[in-house]
Amino acid sequence: MTSGTEEEQLAQIKEWWQRNGKPLLMGGALALVLVFGWQFWQKHQLNQAQSASTIYQQLLNAALEEGKADTAEISRLGNLLQKEFAGSHYAQYGSLFVAKVAVESGRLDEAATELQAVLDKPADKTLEELARQRLARILAAQDKAEEGLALLEGDAVEAFAASREELRGDLLVKLERPDEAHAAYSKAKELLSQDAAIGGLQLKLDDLARGEA
Repeated sequence: MTSGTEEEQLAQIKEWWQRNGKPLLMGGALALVLVFGWQFWQKHQLNQAQSASTIYQQLLNAALEEGKADTAEISRLGNLLQKEFAGSHYAQYGSLFVAKVAVESGRLDEAATELQAVLDKPADKTLEELARQRLARILAAQDKAEEGLALLEGDAVEAFAASREELRGDLLVKLERPDEAHAAYSKAKELLSQDAAIGGLQLKLDDLARGEA
């Protein structure tokens, strides 16, 4: 009886293994692949971030260097960030600096192209708003204030709400719409602390008031 029972148990074990052994082995192998794959991905991401950070720092050094900026080097590093790390925060902040240098060199079309690329697919809300406001200023400088004003429709994230309203006011002044400009400046003032509102913004309001007098 004992022998028969053992044979039955062995048969059951073999049957169970035939049904479940291969899936268990495959599941274990898959788990190992996932673990090592995740570790590889994390290491790859870290290496990518470090590489992007290094190039971005080089771009900053070139853009903020005392004296005349090396525009060719800035352009090269900006293009490298776009090629190797397109869509990343480093690439898009790099585009902001490339645009800044382009503006300082009088190349407004080039600056507008850089900023529009960020605005089309921003990495986050901060980058979107920075690109939006800077592009609006460039459009105004190109005598396209109406287009710039259109970019500023709607609400900005809280941290940039005051600067957007002040910029709207600047563009409305350029378009000779003083009442609307005054309303925009007043709204910007309301969004700022009392200390922050005293300064350039108040001067703009005062200038409009003198113009109306």
